Amino acid sequence: MFKMFNVKNLETKKFNVKKLAVPVLGLALIVPTVAGFAPAQASAAATNIAATAAQMSTMKASAATPAVELRSALDLLLSEHYQLAVNAMITAYEGSPDAAAAYAALDQNAKDMLPAIESLYGKEGAAEFGRIFNAHNKATDDLVKAQKAGNTAAVQAAEANLEKFIKEFSAFLGTATGGKLPQATAEQVLRLHEGQVQEAFDKHVAGDFKGAYTSYRTGLSTMFTISEALSTAIVTQMPEKFQNTKSDTPAGDLRSALNYLFAEHFALATLQMKEQYNGMSASSNALVAAEAANTKDFKAAIASVYGAAGADQFEKLWTTDHINVQAQYVAAVKSEDQAAITAAKAQITKFTKEMAAFLAAATENRIPEAGALEGLTAHENQVQQVLDQYAAQDYTGSYKTEREGYALMFGVGKLLSGALVDQFNSNFQEPAMTPAKPDPANLNIMTVKLQVGSPNLTLNGKTTKMDTMPRVWSGTTYVPLRFLSEGIGADVKYDNKTKAVTVKAGSDTLKFWLNKDFMEVNGKRQPVGHKVFADENGRTVVPLRFITGLLGWDIAVNSSNWTITLTKSM
Repeated sequence: MFKMFNVKNLETKKFNVKKLAVPVLGLALIVPTVAGFAPAQASAAATNIAATAAQMSTMKASAATPAVELRSALDLLLSEHYQLAVNAMITAYEGSPDAAAAYAALDQNAKDMLPAIESLYGKEGAAEFGRIFNAHNKATDDLVKAQKAGNTAAVQAAEANLEKFIKEFSAFLGTATGGKLPQATAEQVLRLHEGQVQEAFDKHVAGDFKGAYTSYRTGLSTMFTISEALSTAIVTQMPEKFQNTKSDTPAGDLRSALNYLFAEHFALATLQMKEQYNGMSASSNALVAAEAANTKDFKAAIASVYGAAGADQFEKLWTTDHINVQAQYVAAVKSEDQAAITAAKAQITKFTKEMAAFLAAATENRIPEAGALEGLTAHENQVQQVLDQYAAQDYTGSYKTEREGYALMFGVGKLLSGALVDQFNSNFQEPAMTPAKPDPANLNIMTVKLQVGSPNLTLNGKTTKMDTMPRVWSGTTYVPLRFLSEGIGADVKYDNKTKAVTVKAGSDTLKFWLNKDFMEVNGKRQPVGHKVFADENGRTVVPLRFITGLLGWDIAVNSSNWTITLTKSM
């Protein structure tokens, strides 16, 4: 089911990475040392068949499923829109020499969204999206100019156009997603976003730089929450396009959380360096404080995985020859002190080497040291190049590099989340459906008997004939899904278009697809272990031990005559 986007909660919360890190990154383990740690292996022994089936029904988690890739792409595009919008507004209001380049970068971000929209909703959908979004960017620019000029009529006209954008775009999203993201919800979300952009801008213009960048962080984080809601709506709307994967899995949450931390780091770092270069000490200091808050969130995330010792090691590396050297590099560039520039770069090179070694050791070489070093070096080079081009008054080049560097952070998020999910995979696997425990006072035993090669199904002593029969194929016993399910009182429906079988068993919904080796339990994907298929009678058959374990049935098989007895307390 589509998880409804809770606007009321969103309005009152910051995307709390530290809080998020506890359920997402907190792996119910404390790593005593970073290097050489290996997770304990679960016992292979199972106490009963149901427990074994439950273990089998969890699939290997992945942070790179098609649905999670969609969510990450939206993370990038939407969050970049926010940070470019705030920056374009501030530079335009202040009459900064890079104002035109800032607006051009914002406009290009909107254009970069079009291929993704077209792939989902066709050329007409992309064209309508582009029209609405371009008008939005223009209205924002008009509002800033009107505010700066003190032109009340122009301010009202721009605000009317922004209101028109909210109405049009919420209608577009509601229609495009087939109501999976309702128009009313989309409208509330858009109002929240517009309000957060305006709040960060207004506080900056008023000289409340600490408040401005606190609001900036909140607004940026909101975009990642929006991308989760939108990706969930799209995936729910067209599941086959995303191979029936989900975007809001624990592994997907981890990747998005890391996307946010890395992207925010890059955005704050480049903003701070430019403000320092321009001699804007008050706003520069506020950005330094915002970076410290980002570092604190990073440390909390690392601690939840690798413990306090690993987090302390990370913080020392992250700040000493990385964050702290940032100001030194800006000062050296501004004074054109080549020796100081070389010294700052040497410290940063030291950081890249030490951090690469840390990541390789922490992930048990899932991120190779050489690869980590290459990525970190590219990141640091981009941060420096943003400032170098800005100082050379190549503003177009500076924003181009900034956009490339911002995008790189999402590649880093993918790399690290992939390593962590692989390293601690069981902690990101989604649990199977847990059968409700029976009330001993109302204990009632249901017994189902089947036999391989026989069409008879006996339920509590009453025998009915099936038009197919259980069989053994490639060493696995398969049973007809419809007869077994309906025999125990479940409702079964088949969708010929999607080749999907839906089983309603009490409050639980099970969904299978022909020729697929996965299924869903209450909207959560699970591996079946073998492909579900239709037999020669056109009946969908599923692995016996998987379906019975999933539904909480005890099973006994008489190997002499292949009689299968299923029992369950109802």
